[in-house]
Amino acid sequence: MRTRAVRLYGANDLRLEEFELPPLREDEILVRIVSDSICMSTHKLLIQGKQHKRCPQDVDRHPVIIGHEFAGDIVEVGARWRDQFAAGQRFAQQPALNWQGRLDSPGYSYQFFGGSCTYCVIPPEVMELGCLLPYDGDSYFSASLGEPISCVIGGYRACYHTDSHSPGHVMGVKPGGAVLILGGAGPMGQAAVEYALAAVERPGLVVVTDVDPARLARASRLTPPELAGGRGVDLRFVNPDDFDQAEAGLRGLTDGRGYDDVFVFAPIRPLVELGDRLLAFDGCLNFFAGPAQADFKAEINLYNTHYGSTHLIGTTGGSTDDLKEGLALAAAGQIRPAVMVSHIGGIDAIIPTVTELPRLPGGKKLTYPGVELPLTAIDDFAELGRSDPLFAQLAAACDRHQGLWNAEAETILLAARGGRP
Repeated sequence: MRTRAVRLYGANDLRLEEFELPPLREDEILVRIVSDSICMSTHKLLIQGKQHKRCPQDVDRHPVIIGHEFAGDIVEVGARWRDQFAAGQRFAQQPALNWQGRLDSPGYSYQFFGGSCTYCVIPPEVMELGCLLPYDGDSYFSASLGEPISCVIGGYRACYHTDSHSPGHVMGVKPGGAVLILGGAGPMGQAAVEYALAAVERPGLVVVTDVDPARLARASRLTPPELAGGRGVDLRFVNPDDFDQAEAGLRGLTDGRGYDDVFVFAPIRPLVELGDRLLAFDGCLNFFAGPAQADFKAEINLYNTHYGSTHLIGTTGGSTDDLKEGLALAAAGQIRPAVMVSHIGGIDAIIPTVTELPRLPGGKKLTYPGVELPLTAIDDFAELGRSDPLFAQLAAACDRHQGLWNAEAETILLAARGGRP
C-alpha cells in the first residue's frame, strides 16, 4: 500500500513524500487517515528534532510520520486482531502509549505510524494497550479532537486538594470553587472551558485570561457567559491589561480570596508566577503548557507552599479513560469539539501550518490528509464562496451550525475533494 505522508528528518526538516508501506504483519492493522488536527507539540518536535524526548536518534535515516491527533477508517486487520476489529470500522486512538516504560508515540517516534498521512500501519502495542478505539460518531474530526480534549480532562483530574482531617489527597478541581485559566483563549483553553461546563462536579467561577482581544472575543462568542450561567458556572473572559494592576484585578474577581485551581496554558515565566501568587489557600497550580526550552524556570513562593498548602503540578496528555470520557461527552453533545477549530486544510497545508503554528491566528488547525487544500479560515469561507462553489457550500453548512465546523461540512469537503473512499 502506498501512502503520502509528512515525515520529520530532523530539526526544521519536514518533507511531504510518497512511499510504499511495508507488508502488513498478522499483529498489525492498516488504517486510512481521514482527519488530523495539528498540535503545538508537533511544532516543538519540529524545532527540537533529536533533542525532543520522543524523537528517535536515527530520525535522519529513519524518518517519522508526524501528527498524533488523528482518526479514520480501518482498512485491513491482521489475523491476531480479527476477533476485535474489522475493515470498515471508524477509529479513534490514544497516542500516549507508555509501552514498556518507553516514550514512543505516534506522531513522534514511528516510521509508519502517525496522523499526517493517507495510510499508516498501527503496531501491535497499540492494540495490546487498548489504545485503538472503535468510534461510532458522526464525524471524523470529533474523534481527532478527542485527544486534546482528553489532555484537558487529564489536567482537571490531576489537580488535587487536601483535607486537614485526612492524610490523603482529594483529586480533581475543587467542586464549586474558582478556576483561573491563564492564556486560555486558544483552542486548548476553549476545550478547558467546555469541560468545566460539562463536568459532573463543576467549578462555581471560571475566569479565562488572554492579552489578545480578538482571541478573547472569539472565545466569548463561541461559549457565551450566558450559556455557562445556565449550567451554574460564572464564566468571565478577561484581558489582564484592562486592569491597572493585573494581579489585584484578577484577585478582586474572587472577593480577594484567590483561585482554588489555576491552569497555565502558555509557557511564559511571568504567567506562571502570576498564577502562583493568585492561588487561594490549598490552591493547585497546573502548569499545562509544555515549554520548548529544557531550562525553563519560574519562581514559586515556597512560604505559601508551606503555610498556605499550595501545590504545583504539571500534566501532559490524557489516559485512555480520559479519551473515552471525552468521546462520550462529544457524542452526547455535552462538549463541542468544533469550538476549537478555526482553520481547515489538506495534506499540502501541514508543513507550512506546523512550521508557522505559533504565529497563526485563531484556534485549532484541522487537516484532511486525503485532500489538497491550503489552510483556510472558516471565517473566510463566505468570501471565497463568491467565486468557488465548494466554499459557498461549506459556508452555508457552517452557518447552519453557529459558524462552527461540523459533520455536514466535513462530508461536503471529503466528497468534493476525494478524501473519503
